[in-house]
Amino acid sequence: MLIRSFVAALSLTLATPFATSAATPDYVSKAVADPSRPKADTDRDALRLPAETITFAGVKPGMKVGELAPGGGYFTRMLSDVVGPSGHIYGVENKQWDDGSDAKVAAAVKNHNVTMQDGQFGDVHLPEKVDLFWVTQNYHDMHIAKYNPVDIATFNKDVFDALKPGGVYFITDHQANPGTDDAQIAKLHRIEKAQVIREVEAAGFKLAGEGDALHRTGDDHTKSIFDKSIRGHTDQYMLRFVKP
Repeated sequence: MLIRSFVAALSLTLATPFATSAATPDYVSKAVADPSRPKADTDRDALRLPAETITFAGVKPGMKVGELAPGGGYFTRMLSDVVGPSGHIYGVENKQWDDGSDAKVAAAVKNHNVTMQDGQFGDVHLPEKVDLFWVTQNYHDMHIAKYNPVDIATFNKDVFDALKPGGVYFITDHQANPGTDDAQIAKLHRIEKAQVIREVEAAGFKLAGEGDALHRTGDDHTKSIFDKSIRGHTDQYMLRFVKP
């Protein structure tokens, strides 16, 4: 009976795409500890958990990475350090949002391995196939029409085409309650995890892992992420998809 129970539990574990805890690689620890990172960034580390996030995503030295909406470069700088001089980061920014940060980010990374490009939000035009496409806290924005009407099915298919076989599509976002529609997404800046999984898998991806390092039980998903009572403490999920 004990053997049968163990086998059943092992089979369930192998069949379930959830993340297991993993030690932080040295190259990730060094990137997070890089003394050149701005204080405004490092002050956010306790809430954003960059070491856990980058480790779960599986970013490694030598990788080519596409990053949607880098903003001020919070993750871009660390990703640049991790991939190193033999890797490259291609930042894909919404030209409506670029306040000059793009140039600052590209100039700030010490390996000069970051290329920033502006375009219509939701456009993916990378100069080469990449190993990983990175979206942190911005997937929901593509459901907000005022930023640029995005056909999410086309976007996800474009990401699929931009990746090498076996490439990773990594997404983190703020959890929403079931049934949250586009009007509510625009108000709350949240999207339900199950909806993201449906949309991404429809493009041909397979869910390979879920991470709960950013899961926070104190968030009931009914407030805007900008509400002062919850800002910085939202319940978030991490999803790692693979292109077969």
